[in-house]
Amino acid sequence: MSTTSIPSARARPKTRLSYNRFRAWLVACATRPEARLWLVVQLAALHGVLWTFILINLKAAQDVHMDVAEAWGWGQKFIWGYGKHPPLSGWVAGLWFKLFPATDWATYALAMATVGVGMVICWLVALRVVDARRAFLVVVMVALYPIFNFKGFKYNPDLLQLVTLPLLVLAYLNAFEKRTWLSGIWLGLAGALALMTKYWVLTMIGAIGLAALIHPERLKFLSSPAPWVAIATMVVAMIPHIVWLAEAHFAPLTYAGDTYSLDDSRLVHQLVAGYALHNVALLTLPVALAALAMACVPPFKLLLRAPSRIVTRAWARGANPGVNVAQALNIWIVQIIVAVGPPLGALGFSIYMKTDWGISLFFLVPLALVAIPVLRVQSAVLFNIASIWLVLSVATLAASPWIAAREMAANGGNAQIYGARSELAHELTQAWHTRFGSRWAVVAGTMEQIQPLVFYSPDHPSALLPLEAWDSGLTSRGDVKTYGFIGVFDPTDGRLPAFEKWVSETAPNAERIVMTTRRFIHGRAGPAMSWNIYIAPPGK
Repeated sequence: MSTTSIPSARARPKTRLSYNRFRAWLVACATRPEARLWLVVQLAALHGVLWTFILINLKAAQDVHMDVAEAWGWGQKFIWGYGKHPPLSGWVAGLWFKLFPATDWATYALAMATVGVGMVICWLVALRVVDARRAFLVVVMVALYPIFNFKGFKYNPDLLQLVTLPLLVLAYLNAFEKRTWLSGIWLGLAGALALMTKYWVLTMIGAIGLAALIHPERLKFLSSPAPWVAIATMVVAMIPHIVWLAEAHFAPLTYAGDTYSLDDSRLVHQLVAGYALHNVALLTLPVALAALAMACVPPFKLLLRAPSRIVTRAWARGANPGVNVAQALNIWIVQIIVAVGPPLGALGFSIYMKTDWGISLFFLVPLALVAIPVLRVQSAVLFNIASIWLVLSVATLAASPWIAAREMAANGGNAQIYGARSELAHELTQAWHTRFGSRWAVVAGTMEQIQPLVFYSPDHPSALLPLEAWDSGLTSRGDVKTYGFIGVFDPTDGRLPAFEKWVSETAPNAERIVMTTRRFIHGRAGPAMSWNIYIAPPGK
């Protein structure tokens, strides 16, 4: 009799045993106090590395986003504000690019490092509310949330809020629990750090304040020193920036008023509806994948015997020691307020509601759902959700060159996406060196046109926005007399007459030329772009 089937029969149990051991190891690492932090840090690091390479592939035919180039420019000078926004995003970019070169890949690495740190802080927030098993589920759901991968490609103040706002919520939960003056100091510093990122965080600060007033245990918290010490600490920490704000004639508020005020009520309603639908769609992915992970747990024979149990077994009444209900209530209140408050405010005050404003406001949704006490999370769910994240990330990495090629085939004529601004930056640098033999110091124009030139030019000139009331503070209008400048303007922009008037008044003898650039990627021609160029020599 043949015995060839015996080795394969022995091999199968070993395979199952190895699989079971690995699953048990992952669950143990996710729940053991001595191992769980290291596991989450490794997850965040791996996530950052994978998605950095994915973004490098996806964006290979594109220049960096103007917001990223703007943050790089801000980081060249550490001041207390940059015209449009508080300074923290510029400071972080400045520190990052002291370690890394001004290249595309370094900007994607910065964006992914930012979301990686945010993931770890979201996990620390979750540990204040739920047990370690649920907290690991939360952090992987966050990793699957498109804001932390696809949509997180551009580093800017919105993305940095994925660090400072989770830190603010963590400090609040700590202060709400401990109610000491020291916890109040940490809360105040976290609030100041968030405000130094973007004034939009007032929505989260307001939500936390309302949560403290609404919570059933509010008297314990409000009668402690924590909230009052926090307020005092935040005010003191913000004094240098407030002084700068006054000296800058409140330019960020002018910027916000000029840019985001609307008179068309119909457009306001459309923007608010688009904001809501956009963020609901983004949140659907991690929630659906978490539901899939919960459904695909043993025993699989339920698929045949009682299909409805696949859903109902994840829900059960009774006490749940895995949820701190008092802290969960804080999370639910805060998330509801920041989900509903800004759209209502936009409707009430006729504000231009950008979809990107939701980037920082919905990181608590996975925790808010996982903290529902009647929800039961089995150990197998942790392995399932981690496997889903890994498979999707690796598959996206493998498919990213194909995705990029398809995107370029479909949108290759879009100059906003594929315009050759980096090529223009090098041509202008060469033109300046040929004429004057010195460093190109100042570039003037509109934010969307000149910020990439600041990033890509080897001279990294400072940006000047002569048509705006919110100069960055990196250079002055007097500097153009001393150092000269190159003005760059889109000839199709309706503001061209105003810019030409400024050039004529500032440098009437400026040389005027037209430059056209085009990029070729893998043998495919991108869109041709033309600019009006104004070259004003340095002062004698």
